Amino acid sequence: MAHKQARTSFFTESFVMAQVCEICSKGPQFGNNISHAHNVTRRRWNPNLQSVKAVVNGVGKRVRVCTTCIKAGKVLKG
Repeated sequence: MAHKQARTSFFTESFVMAQVCEICSKGPQFGNNISHAHNVTRRRWNPNLQSVKAVVNGVGKRVRVCTTCIKAGKVLKG
């Protein structure tokens, strides 16, 4: 018997962008919000990603990099 695959939309598969830096692979960190009454709820801290035009293999390309990599000079803009 053949296994049926779940049908998903074209847009949900192709255009989901991860919160990950393309240079250092820095991603979101997870933790808790803790209120004054000590109610605990989950939250996430995303890296500060910027879309910049950078030189990749001699060609200008749009990449998503964190501001730490931009400040450290790991990205050659162009």
